[in-house]
Amino acid sequence: MPARGSPLSVALPLDANFDIRLQAAHRFWSAIEGRRLGTPPLALSYQRRRRFLLIMRALDAWLAGHSYREIAEGLFGKERVLARSWKDHDLRSLTIRLVQSGIALMRGGYRALLRPTSRKK
Repeated sequence: MPARGSPLSVALPLDANFDIRLQAAHRFWSAIEGRRLGTPPLALSYQRRRRFLLIMRALDAWLAGHSYREIAEGLFGKERVLARSWKDHDLRSLTIRLVQSGIALMRGGYRALLRPTSRKK
């Protein structure tokens, strides 16, 4: 730990992740000064955490050889899946998207979790 009051510097590249780096540098400075850190800049919201958990569970089941229908029954309950025809069920589409998202994460897309979602398209 540096001595209190000693000069420190941080070099931040002006790139696409500058805002995240700046927030991290501010949290680092707050920690050195013994102040509250506040919320982490990359903290996932409850909805994103829930979706990420569903994605990981769906991917694990798919990699274990389960069908989309079996995965949906495991994630959402057998009653909800059996309530309608499977071919046009909204849970079928959702389950397929969850598995596809999991495959994308597995193939290197997990880095997207380290960046906040972009508001511009």
